[in-house]
Amino acid sequence: QVDVVESGGGLVQVGDSLRLSCVVTGRSRAAMGWFRQAPGEEREFVAAVRRSGSTVYADLAKGRFTISRDNSKNTLFLRMNSLKPEGTAVYCCGVGLRSDSRAYPSSAASYDYWGQGTQVTESS
Repeated sequence: QVDVVESGGGLVQVGDSLRLSCVVTGRSRAAMGWFRQAPGEEREFVAAVRRSGSTVYADLAKGRFTISRDNSKNTLFLRMNSLKPEGTAVYCCGVGLRSDSRAYPSSAASYDYWGQGTQVTESS
């Protein structure tokens, strides 16, 4: 069993910075990733980190977002800078246990466990 709990969302101004956290407990994971889902939209990949430490970013995140982890605290982070209005969404943390999780970390289908998500609302 794997438990996933996100936190850190809130109401922010466009251009602000925000750091999201995701505490993961349970089995060893091949990859962990952040996705977001806006109302009426499909779940969208943001960033992921493999067990090896290598990272993958969506184009929307490159240059503005940083994914990191603190293994001692079983915590995954997403630092978001220069937030834009289209960033309003529920941000979810996914945990993948399989080899596919490492191979295709940008696909939601590669993840086995998800948290409830944390809402980020950006106002202009």
